[in-house]
Amino acid sequence: MASDFKAIPLIDISPLVEKIDDPNMANDKDLLQVVRLLDDACREAGFFYVKGHGIAESLMKEVRDVTHKFFQLPYEEKLKIKMTPQNGYRGYQRLGENITNGKPDMQEAIDYYAPIEPGKYGDLAKPMEGTNLWPKYPSNFDALLKNYISLLRDLSRKIMQGIALALGGPVDAFEGRTAGDPFWVCRLIGYPVSTDIVEEHRTDIGCGAHTDYGLLTLVNQDDDICALEVKNQSGEWIYAKPIPGTFVCNIGDMLKVWSNGIYQPTLHRVVNNSPRYRVSVAFFYESNFDAAIEPVEFCRERTGGVAKYEKVVYGEHLIKKVLNNFIK
Repeated sequence: MASDFKAIPLIDISPLVEKIDDPNMANDKDLLQVVRLLDDACREAGFFYVKGHGIAESLMKEVRDVTHKFFQLPYEEKLKIKMTPQNGYRGYQRLGENITNGKPDMQEAIDYYAPIEPGKYGDLAKPMEGTNLWPKYPSNFDALLKNYISLLRDLSRKIMQGIALALGGPVDAFEGRTAGDPFWVCRLIGYPVSTDIVEEHRTDIGCGAHTDYGLLTLVNQDDDICALEVKNQSGEWIYAKPIPGTFVCNIGDMLKVWSNGIYQPTLHRVVNNSPRYRVSVAFFYESNFDAAIEPVEFCRERTGGVAKYEKVVYGEHLIKKVLNNFIK
């Protein structure tokens, strides 16, 4: 459960990134300090910034820049990669087409998912089967994003290894049947200036209050616009102010179940009051698509010995959310 935090902690994870795969990492005091800070952040806020992550700030900016350029394209060009059920809910989503808590979000977006070959998960993944849709413009879009996604998968894995240690488990606790073949989602989001929205639909709620579905989210947001807000235990909305070169990280629903509630996801929303268009690139690191997530034994032992949550199949959870958030 989130505390009455007033600010989101900033963690330099460079010792974790550099040493987590070292066989002697258990004796490294700098790495263990990062683990303690991750534990504190996951317990107190469910959100944290990371620096020292090894992803070049120039690459983070380049990804945001091509996202801006795509959303500046004519509407007809963007519709060439339109999201439909037939393409596994991948591609471009029009302004107001995403739904949170029953209300349209004032955002446009492109959704990319880990590709799912037909039949890979039997009937479980049928609604999500498909390959990603890449725009013709900007010309470097697909190569840039594919490289970026690969780097974030590796970074996310390392952060999750740190979280496994923070919970008192082995460093490889998420490997194998839980997240040895992690599903991922990359959502590129554009938040228009509210005065540019047709008056009858106008609102400054870029995304309604929600928690994320999976294990870990890494957000790459524009450097100079405050819009992401996180709710503390007293009900106050705390800005996740942009800190150049950092990712904003938050934990999701699957980690709550897996940790038996030791870590809880925190409600957050986007309110864009800025006079400028804002972009955010959110990378969601998930469990295996077909993983049956339930409280892990060493977390049950730390919380009274009884499972507080029923087993959840991640793919079923995701598909339910995707279908609920999509205007038919």
